[in-house]
Order: sequence, then structure tokens, then C-alpha cells
Amino acid sequence: MQKATLIGIAQRTGFSVSTVSRILSGQAEKYRISKKAVEAVCEEARRCNYTPSLLAKSLRMNKTFTLGLLIPGVDNPYFANIASAVIHEAKTLGYQMIIIDTLEDAANEREGIASLLSRKVDGIVIVSSDENADYLEEIHRTTPMVLIDRHFEGTTLPYVCSDNRQGGYDATSHLIGMGHRNILCIQGVRRSMPSRQRVDGYHAAMREAGLDLTARVVGDDFTIRNGYLETKLAFSSPNPPTAIFALSNTILLGTIKAVHELGLHIPDDVSIVAFDNQIYMDFLNPAITRISQSTAEMCTLAMRILMQQISGDSTSGVQMLLPPKLVLCDSVSIRH
Repeated sequence: MQKATLIGIAQRTGFSVSTVSRILSGQAEKYRISKKAVEAVCEEARRCNYTPSLLAKSLRMNKTFTLGLLIPGVDNPYFANIASAVIHEAKTLGYQMIIIDTLEDAANEREGIASLLSRKVDGIVIVSSDENADYLEEIHRTTPMVLIDRHFEGTTLPYVCSDNRQGGYDATSHLIGMGHRNILCIQGVRRSMPSRQRVDGYHAAMREAGLDLTARVVGDDFTIRNGYLETKLAFSSPNPPTAIFALSNTILLGTIKAVHELGLHIPDDVSIVAFDNQIYMDFLNPAITRISQSTAEMCTLAMRILMQQISGDSTSGVQMLLPPKLVLCDSVSIRH
């Protein structure tokens, strides 16, 4: 079956090709095309299953209607949630999304960005694994971009992130308020902004409570294995913690496995607070007290900022930190 074209629809309806094009591209009102003409053209387009040429549309509007998303690991439920939310927003706005997993590696990230630029994407959303903003700032001069979840200090790059320091402070303060003094912090990738800021919040709360000397930060990865190994090591020491602050949902899972293998119980033997809000945390036994991030809101705002850049808005260099929320459940007990 021969593919339907604008010319064919124009010939069968008796309208000019330009009129048909304007109707099918949603510009009928702008050009004051009659309702009768719109109905006739649309009916014919439906009858012959007309599909517009994306290539022609891209050339005409100088857009590919494609966006790039770079995340550090699709196997991490948190980043998977970010990808899902961004894809949903992009779909709503009429864009396709190309997803690149950088595997938490700066070189992979740069290679991925180069690949996206070669495909002439209209914009980029990125959870950066780089330690330096210079490369991204250079790309941002010509390509719309917004950082999500992670940002850089002293940068002009637009971003939407959680206030990780506040979240780290709130989680630790809650444990201290419940009587805990020996609190172990298991961090993620040390060079990543979220991990560093959460650790800063942990130290601030410990310092404020006069617990500087008992503060312990271990680990270097946002993985289940990291949580598992560091928990096992902590409880093999002469002074095991009474509480653990796991800086991600994946670290939490490793910690829980290690605790169970050691024959300990949560929260009777050890209290746990996690950073991230995954729905499965309510179905664990016990349900996990955690710091919740507004992932959906973060993604929606990031996409709006990106769309403003794509449309040429010069005031779109917005930098936002969203407040986290402490969700109280059953994984923390009072320490007398």
C-alpha cells in the first residue's frame, strides 16, 4: 500500500498543499482556515491513515523532537524512577527520549553526550557523574540542558535537585533525638554531590549534638554490596553501631541483608534510616523510616526549564533545591 502524502490528501479534498499542511500541523486557527475545511482534511487523513513525516517536520522547524537523558545506572530503582518520570513528561510534550546509562563514569558520560549531539537532540537532561562542570558548561552554550538530582557548586548550569544536606541533617537528628549516639553513616560514591551533601548534613547534626568523636562515615558506592559489606564490618568491630544511616535505597537493602544474617533485629538491635523513598520500603518488616525526595516534582520542573530553553527563553537558568521530607515508620527505636 502506497504511503499517504500531503499532495494526495490535497488532490482528494481539493485544498492546496499548504492549507492541508497547516491543518494537519495544528495551525488552522492561526491561518483562519474554515471549520469545514478542517473537518474535510482531517477526515481524509484518518481515512488514509496519514502519518506525518518526522524528518520533514524536523527540517521545517529545525527540531528533531528528541531529547537525551543520561543517568548513572538504570539498575538503581531511584534512577529508574527518574527515567520513568522524565519519559512521561517528554511524551506529554511530544518528544521522544534517548536514554544513556553512564555506569557512574565521567568518560562514559562525555561519550554519551557526544552521541546525543551527533543525533542533534533538542535538549539534554542529565544526572551527572562528572566532578567538573566545565565540559557541561561548554556544551550548554549551544545545547539546552538541565541537571537533575546532582548539581555543581559555583555553576551557571540550571538544575533541580533535592536539598541533600538538609535531608542528611534531618535523618541524623531524628536518630539522635531517639537517643542514639553511635550512628554509622554508609555513604555512596564519595565524589558525587548528593553523597557529599548528605554526609555534610550527618556531620552537622552530630557536631551540633556534641558527637563529633563518635561520627563514622564508611563506604564508597550506591550499591547493595556496599551496604552489605560495610554493615558486616561495622558489627565485627568492638564498638558496633546502635543505628545506621544508609544514604540510598540500594545501600539500605545490603544493610538489611547483613543485619538479618548476623541474627539481629530491626529496630530492637539496630535502628535504620534510609535516604530515598521507594514504595517497597512500606512493605518491608519493619517499614523503613526514610528521607523522601520529590522525584516526580523534580522531573516535572526540570522538563519545564528545559522546554523554556528550547523555546529560546533566556531567563531559564533556574537553580532549585527542593526540600526533602522525613517519613517516620517502624525501623527506629528509642535508645535508653
